[in-house]
Amino acid sequence: MSLTSCKIRFTNRPEKVIYASATLLKLLKLKNRKNVIIRLGQQSVATSIRMIKGKSRSLVLPTVVRALLKPPREGVCYIQSDENNEIRIGPLMGVLSSSTFGSSKPFGSRTGLIRQLLQQGRNKAFYFAFGPRDINWQKETVTGYFLSAAGGWIRRTVPLPDVVYNRSPSRKVEKTAAMEQFKERFIRRQIPLFNWSFFDKWDVYRLLEDDPASKFVPESSYNPSGVRIKELLEKHQFVYLKPTGGSLGKGIYRLTYHPKKGYYCRYRFKGSNVLIRFNRFSQLLKRLNQGGRMRNYVVQQGIRLVELERCPIDFRFHMNKNGDNEWVVAGIGAKKSGRGSVTTHIKNGGKLMTPGVALNRIYGSTTKAEEILVKAKQASIQLAEAIERNHPHRIGELGFDIGIDQKEHIWMFEANSKPGRSIFHHPSLKSEGAATLRHIFDYSMYLSRFRPGREDK
Repeated sequence: MSLTSCKIRFTNRPEKVIYASATLLKLLKLKNRKNVIIRLGQQSVATSIRMIKGKSRSLVLPTVVRALLKPPREGVCYIQSDENNEIRIGPLMGVLSSSTFGSSKPFGSRTGLIRQLLQQGRNKAFYFAFGPRDINWQKETVTGYFLSAAGGWIRRTVPLPDVVYNRSPSRKVEKTAAMEQFKERFIRRQIPLFNWSFFDKWDVYRLLEDDPASKFVPESSYNPSGVRIKELLEKHQFVYLKPTGGSLGKGIYRLTYHPKKGYYCRYRFKGSNVLIRFNRFSQLLKRLNQGGRMRNYVVQQGIRLVELERCPIDFRFHMNKNGDNEWVVAGIGAKKSGRGSVTTHIKNGGKLMTPGVALNRIYGSTTKAEEILVKAKQASIQLAEAIERNHPHRIGELGFDIGIDQKEHIWMFEANSKPGRSIFHHPSLKSEGAATLRHIFDYSMYLSRFRPGREDK
């Protein structure tokens, strides 16, 4: 199998034949071939192939072939040949989101992120974004959004892609039967789709419960009874109650037990931090159960985290699969909680820092800080590998909320399959943010079976 890059050009000649430069034919090991099958995404066309003069890597597609194959543009992309006389151009890579907005912002508030993703494919591949309603399953085509040369949005109809990165924004929509069936259609066609759906918190804990990586997960229970909450409170002195489908720290309660003082409940309400004391556990439980709001909750062991200026610190680890199908730590942000806050979320008064700055200030030693950070990175890779190993669908990106306790043990509090990107707003973490986008592109290349590492020079 041979892989290289080429420049595709269009011509209005009417015959069903493609033209390749002598240099390109040599690189693809097709110099003496008369007929080939050319493929883009899930569409293929049987055609003759003829040589044209030139030292450049040129592939010329006449009108008939273009109409059948539907390439979205001229320009540079990868090209691959195999021993069966099949040529693949592309790859054709799709980002699944929700396209319900105007042409200037076809993906609403996510348009900026999707633009950054697609920019990774410039002069490399055919990279586009689409929504579920953009697919025509009967014709096996998708009318997606591509970036124009000027940076605007253009719509092009192309074959079904080689690979799909699922960045669907709605947790509610993803749980519907219709969306499950929609994604299953890609799998039936053997089109890799990664990051299947949002995680619920308990799903992750359940995936890890019989795995060696469970040593990084605090003791947790799903839909706990009052007896179970009280048991964990007396055992650990404080616990967290979290909604299984929550995000951004919404709906989280921190419960604390002081044998001589009673029970304390801390939470966020209408933009403010609230702290209430109860003399008896029954009073606390009654408050928590008001309106049946404790359904679909997880209770989790509280961890005494390392602190800075008497405020707990935890870390967001952004994990990606790379072009070699390996998990890497692409970015890390340190989050210092606000005074009286139940979480370290920035919107709740937390402060974002680089991990080096935070750990150096905590331990007062660069060597010690680096040692702890290496230990946390190793734990995060073990966790990513364990979740992938136990999950039924392909995963290419994860976000972990990682804590370090006062005895230097590493803990994982949450795993997100569609992690937010707020940590990359920090000026010193912008390069890590760019790295995550490159990893998504490279992993998509891997899944599409276009491997730049094997490129012929």
